[in-house]
Amino acid sequence: MMESVYQRVRRLAAGKAVVVFTVSGCCMCHVVKQLLFGLGVGPSIVELDHDKAGADIHALLCQLAGGKSQQPLPAVFVGGKFLGGIEAVMACHINGTLVPLLKDAGALWL
Repeated sequence: MMESVYQRVRRLAAGKAVVVFTVSGCCMCHVVKQLLFGLGVGPSIVELDHDKAGADIHALLCQLAGGKSQQPLPAVFVGGKFLGGIEAVMACHINGTLVPLLKDAGALWL
């Protein structure tokens, strides 16, 4: 049986402490990746423009984002749960909840 797009995203998101769905050349995706790298996190990166199911995954991520923004990428999962896009990641970073969230997920050992 073929794996559904939803099942694939769940499997990928649960596979590592932090998973970032991106497209190459996206400046917001770059910002989130650099923030995570700068904090000492080694996220799993899924580049949708290099994935044959990229368009289907992108459509699912748009639904997860609730249609609030036109650009659901980057889509960040922490501990298998959907955190959100750049706005959610930056808000957590600014209010001080990002590092504890990353620690709880096992992405940081500080």
